[in-house]
Amino acid sequence: MTGISDLGTLLAGLRPEPDPTRYGFVTAERVLLAPYADTALMIFHEREGTTLILPWHEAVAADLEPVFPCRRITLAIHSSLEAVGFMAHVAAALAAEGIGCNPVAGYFHDHVFVPEDRLGDALAALKALARANGREFD
Repeated sequence: MTGISDLGTLLAGLRPEPDPTRYGFVTAERVLLAPYADTALMIFHEREGTTLILPWHEAVAADLEPVFPCRRITLAIHSSLEAVGFMAHVAAALAAEGIGCNPVAGYFHDHVFVPEDRLGDALAALKALARANGREFD
């Protein structure tokens, strides 16, 4: 099942969905990963160490020192992993409002992690982007 790659269709179909969970980014030794395999939204191995995105409360409880208290926004349209320009438009819309984001691509959807205190502004910016491309919201 392949996703949508047409940029116009992606932008017009963009439906940002906020996740109520507060997340944080942590780094951990590979040997410590097993307890988090089911709850980590992402595990990414880099040369310098392994990054996890975990629910904030879980990271704090495990003394993993989370950084970047954030919320996830799922861009609820099945985007192709080969789509060109979609995330650039999303990031630009957020940047225009002074909102940094950390994007993550899943198989079915793209996701952006935004500062927790800017969630409402981020949702408004993404809805404005979708409206500018023909999307109507209730």
